[in-house]
Amino acid sequence: MLPLIALLIQAASPVPPSPARQPPATILVEPAAMLLAACDADADALVTRAERDGCLARAFATADGAAAGRIGYIAYADWAARWLGDRNALPSPYEVDSDGDNRIALPELTRRFTGLFDRYDLDKNGTLTRAELVTIRAAAPGEGGRPGERAPRRQR
Repeated sequence: MLPLIALLIQAASPVPPSPARQPPATILVEPAAMLLAACDADADALVTRAERDGCLARAFATADGAAAGRIGYIAYADWAARWLGDRNALPSPYEVDSDGDNRIALPELTRRFTGLFDRYDLDKNGTLTRAELVTIRAAAPGEGGRPGERAPRRQR
């Protein structure tokens, strides 16, 4: 008899409302931009090319096998998990391995991050600001923004 009563009480209990869905982000940061922001060695909220190069060398040195000068794709995935936030974050090892030998050397990593640095450096002054490292996007209809409301877009 007790199980039937428990079922009736459970059926009569109000179901708590599901939590409200978090609104979609309108400011995004790419994993590579996040790493570059962390390269600000002197805490002036600017990242220079020299800070980038030193930061990449220190980060690369933490990868398994880096002492030999080159790391494999699995070591790169481990490195990406630590420094980019996810093993599958971009840039992928295929983008970085410019000579196609299935190994990544520091100069290849630096070359790829130089391209990213140049893309993020919107005013082409050789330093990155936090504003240059974020992407602002408009909320799509049905994503929580008001109809017709658009956030300013930045060209990359």
